[in-house]
Amino acid sequence: MEDDASLLAPARTAVEQCLALDASESCVIVTDDKRQPIGQALYEVASDITDDAVVVRYPVGETHGSEPPSPVATAMADADVVLAPTTKSLSHTRARGDANEAGARVATLPGITPDVFTTGLDADYEEIEARCEDVLAQVEAADEIRVTGDGGTDITFDVADRRWNADTGIVHDAGAMSNLPAGEVFVSPESATGTYVVDGTMMPHGLLDDDQTLSFEVEDGLVTDISDDDIRETVETAADEVGDAAYNLAELGIGTNVAVTDLVGSVLLDEKAAGTIHIAIGDDAGIGGDVEAPIHLDGIVRDVDVFADGTEVTLPEPAEST
Repeated sequence: MEDDASLLAPARTAVEQCLALDASESCVIVTDDKRQPIGQALYEVASDITDDAVVVRYPVGETHGSEPPSPVATAMADADVVLAPTTKSLSHTRARGDANEAGARVATLPGITPDVFTTGLDADYEEIEARCEDVLAQVEAADEIRVTGDGGTDITFDVADRRWNADTGIVHDAGAMSNLPAGEVFVSPESATGTYVVDGTMMPHGLLDDDQTLSFEVEDGLVTDISDDDIRETVETAADEVGDAAYNLAELGIGTNVAVTDLVGSVLLDEKAAGTIHIAIGDDAGIGGDVEAPIHLDGIVRDVDVFADGTEVTLPEPAEST
């Protein structure tokens, strides 16, 4: 299969700047039948750097967070660098965790499309890293984070005993992991109570209409009410398997990618948009929590104020107004 030439520039950003692949290292590109062009572009760039680069392709996974076939997991754990452009996310899988524990540098690109690939990786990731560090310095010592917004969001998170993480896109240390496109600071809260109103992007709806919102009530760390029938059904189905873990308030994230100036309907890209926050339901075991669930549902909230122990957090702004 021939490459789409437009995919080669963002592939270079991913392989060279974000992962810093070296000629002495092995690189595994994990992809599936629907993401093969992006996987091939990454392979072409990686194979120009090292003779030890391979593509491992498998059928599209059943759900986000479902484990890949065991030969794929083995290849990931044996590599120095792993890039995973897949339809269903490998971020919250044992295979990804085992690869990191074995020392691999891993970048997952769940649900990546050519448009998202070219937009989200047309960025200076050293600048994004600096934005992450600025936000992290403002929140990491806080016991409590409160998020408010004109759309009805007012929710308070207990984060005193949880470690914040920065998804900078710079994956240069052994055992490190990032999403690509990257750009967020995030935490798995110990608990949370309040209301959040998604007015940006959330699957299965994609980018919401201007007058469309999704409301979630949260009490003591569990989502107790979901306004949307489709999302409620997804959570209820997961709950049939794992009980209350499906309702876990899993994540609070703050977007820091100043290159993302418009939401496009991709959770992978939109949750990184500077000036937004996102909140997730379900699994948090892969991000510092202790709850395992077969779902991780992110919803993006725009135009919010964030307070760390009562002090307003200065959020990054997009590179240009839209």
